[in-house]
Amino acid sequence: MPRRFHDPDVLPDPAPLIRRLLAMLYDGLICIALLIVTTGAYMVIAAQVIGTDRYRQMAEAGKLSGDPLLSSVLFITLFLFFGYFWTRTGQTLGMQVWRIRIETPDGQSIRWSQALLRFMMGWVSWFCAGLGYLWMLWNSGRRTWTDTFSESIVVSVPRQP
Repeated sequence: MPRRFHDPDVLPDPAPLIRRLLAMLYDGLICIALLIVTTGAYMVIAAQVIGTDRYRQMAEAGKLSGDPLLSSVLFITLFLFFGYFWTRTGQTLGMQVWRIRIETPDGQSIRWSQALLRFMMGWVSWFCAGLGYLWMLWNSGRRTWTDTFSESIVVSVPRQP
């Protein structure tokens, strides 16, 4: 069930680009740690399934680089990380620090389908040299490609007294 952050008639200010980028940097550091742990767990499980000696031989021969299963696991792990936070509280840890939140235009938490659209368009936005995020500088509603594609907005969260 969606969580309501504020009344639908209240329109919070859109989050500034610099705070969005700083939250992404902060979350990026957390994601690096998450990917390292996930890769370690994957390697332990793969070594148990394949056999430790055989796995070591494959690693030394360079046969493990570009493992599509590992790449898929890491991609799904990242989506689950972002999707969990976005659908529950509207904020990842970096977004909490920089006081920004993702929500629907009527002030509710986004759905998993919106989180998936947002996550996928985030990759596209970065692959286009960040143009998808810089787009908010020219958009009248200060929305990025991810905001538009997922029908969500990123707003500034006021300080709590």
